[in-house]
Amino acid sequence: MGRIVCTGLGPGDPDLISLRADRLIRAARHVAYFRKAGRTGQARRIVEGMLRPDCAEYPMEYPVTTELAFDSAEYNTCLADFYDGWANRLAGLAQTEEVLVLCEGDPFFYGSFMHLQIRLAGRAEVEVVPGITGMSGCWTATGRPITWGDDVMTVLAGTLPEADLVRHMRAADALVVMKTGRNLPKIRRALAAAGRLEAAWLVERGTMPQERILRLAEMPEGDCPYFALVLVHGSGRRPMAAATPAEAAAQ
Repeated sequence: MGRIVCTGLGPGDPDLISLRADRLIRAARHVAYFRKAGRTGQARRIVEGMLRPDCAEYPMEYPVTTELAFDSAEYNTCLADFYDGWANRLAGLAQTEEVLVLCEGDPFFYGSFMHLQIRLAGRAEVEVVPGITGMSGCWTATGRPITWGDDVMTVLAGTLPEADLVRHMRAADALVVMKTGRNLPKIRRALAAAGRLEAAWLVERGTMPQERILRLAEMPEGDCPYFALVLVHGSGRRPMAAATPAEAAAQ
């Protein structure tokens, strides 16, 4: 009897993979991972040089990414068929083999594996190994804590309607906006409307060799990479007298 193990790979730097995930990756005989058609895929790049020579690989290529509106019926049907097909294939393989599924960041934090997990329930033994989230890697790259004291941190998807983004941004102490890419102009407008643009940072490919960190207000207009997050650091709601000199300066 086999099983399916999904392991988080962390934010991008292979050195940030957990010890448990590292052991599983190096021992795996069957490895599946998501990628865009015609691309290597970020998950596969992270584990380059770690897979055993006789490992069988199963690239799960998304049928669409940005070609269709993510909230359209056609997009949802296309992705549902994709996940159904791969859930069937992995469930069949897991009857006799152990299959390792790679997932960037943490599998249960906006990870694509969630769509497979709900389809595999009752059909195969499934285990999930957590990983460091991409956002944790990004805010660490800025060299500043994302939260202070009793700050409330809000995580938003850039795909939300602009009015919803503005509403949440105004209420947040600390802020993380995921799923940027072509949504960045909308995110920038929402931050400006919420009065948060000047405090916003864009982190591209956090912890990776191509990492770039810059103030969003100073960034030229245009799309940004998929692996990019917008951050607004919290400033703390404690009385200033309770903060250390270093904390007070950061606030």
